[in-house]
Amino acid sequence: MSELTKQLQVGDVVFIRIPRAPFTKVADSTQSWTNHVGIVSDVSGKEPLIAESRVPLSGVTTLSKFVQRSDDGRVAVTRLAKTLDAQQQQKLKKAVRTRNGILYDTGFDLHSKRQFCSRYVREVLDEATGVEVGQVETFAQLLKRNPDADQAFWKSWYFGNIPWQRETVTPASLLEDKQLRVVFDGTAK
Repeated sequence: MSELTKQLQVGDVVFIRIPRAPFTKVADSTQSWTNHVGIVSDVSGKEPLIAESRVPLSGVTTLSKFVQRSDDGRVAVTRLAKTLDAQQQQKLKKAVRTRNGILYDTGFDLHSKRQFCSRYVREVLDEATGVEVGQVETFAQLLKRNPDADQAFWKSWYFGNIPWQRETVTPASLLEDKQLRVVFDGTAK
């Protein structure tokens, strides 16, 4: 964990895998190991802070507590090609404060008043740097790409009716975004 802690910078995107549904179903549907993401908001203290949209409310947690929730301590960190300057870091912190205490969106709707993890990170990074990461797609596009996805689960999750045209963004699409480069991928226990 100390090796990872020393590497982190404000604006780094941190990926984990929460080992329970619906998060595991998100990973399965996107054909990725990851199902949750946060963003480094502060590295000035004893331990880096990770800003995230989580159940029930968005907030900030320490890196160790964030990684503790990951299956087998698996974590990946990605970073924009250009390090955030002081002004961008301040904008990021403001974007995090603005989103503190917002209810989690279990419908994963890109346009709702609530938040979910990948949308949260996408919007915070965009407000700070002007860079949009992740691929916006509809549920129809997402589930068509993986015909083996458990559509029965999603049908029950959405009370019998999958919102096919709803736009969303996934942790996997952030992890795969070419504007971000991987700086760590492994376990951090």
